[in-house]
Amino acid sequence: MDTLHSILNLLLPPLTIIFLFLFYPFYLLIKLVICLHKHLHFENLSGKVILITGASSGIGEHIAYEYAKKGAYLALVARRKDRLEIVAETSRQLGSGDVIIIPGDVANVEDCKKFIDETIHHFGKLDHLINNAGVSQTILFEDFTQIQDAKPIIDINFWGSTYTTYFAIPHLRKSKGRIIVITSSTANLPLPTESVYSASKAALLRLYETLRVELSPEIKITIAFPGYISTDMTTPNFIEKYGSDLFLSESVSRCAKAIFKGIGRGETYITEPYWMKFIYLIKIACPEIFDYVLNYLFFRYGKPYYKRD
Repeated sequence: MDTLHSILNLLLPPLTIIFLFLFYPFYLLIKLVICLHKHLHFENLSGKVILITGASSGIGEHIAYEYAKKGAYLALVARRKDRLEIVAETSRQLGSGDVIIIPGDVANVEDCKKFIDETIHHFGKLDHLINNAGVSQTILFEDFTQIQDAKPIIDINFWGSTYTTYFAIPHLRKSKGRIIVITSSTANLPLPTESVYSASKAALLRLYETLRVELSPEIKITIAFPGYISTDMTTPNFIEKYGSDLFLSESVSRCAKAIFKGIGRGETYITEPYWMKFIYLIKIACPEIFDYVLNYLFFRYGKPYYKRD
């Protein structure tokens, strides 16, 4: 077996380079044709049933408005009932023919079952599941008072999507529907002070890439990678630390519109803002340079704000 690994180590690098050199131009051409086709085709969402977690604010709220404009029926999920009622009423005014709210906590497996059961009971079907609910926590890993304090991040960000998806799969199979999971750019990029948050988002990425294979072709999966978005979850903390919001932050409405357009076109991956894709490329192609720049920026501008007393 060791001999086989030695042979593969020797042969695969040059064979891979040759293969990419010969095949990649055709791959790009095929991808261009597919991209043009997707831009001309947009899924008809009128009358389709969409369940959105974390719909009381942020990306989830604004994605709900985009679906409402297309006449979709909505099941809105979050912990804050009062905020859900506001989002539901706005969605009705924007064009949704039927909206229900289901208050609950995605970290609770029984609540996740309830979200699906109530949606099916009311609408009779489910077409799109938007796994958006999530929380952030900005702290140096060693500064957790108790490491157990990190558990809610995993419970909400990872298990919340996992539980809901598990209960939704039989219904999505019937409708040949779609699962959309909102991860984060930190699933691909190491962001200091966001270690556990990044881990939870990276776990989502691997889970749904695996499910894309397991559930194909009945259920399609779209994975979205928002960058730094100005939401109730991120902006107040950043202003407290630095005195103003991050100058590279993107408005939540712009982000939601971009994600919605990608969903309608049937994209498998959505990166917003688009330029973040090229940061991923730099990280893959030049990992040492990426690490050096990240370390410099963190120790020069970030770490002083997170030093222990």
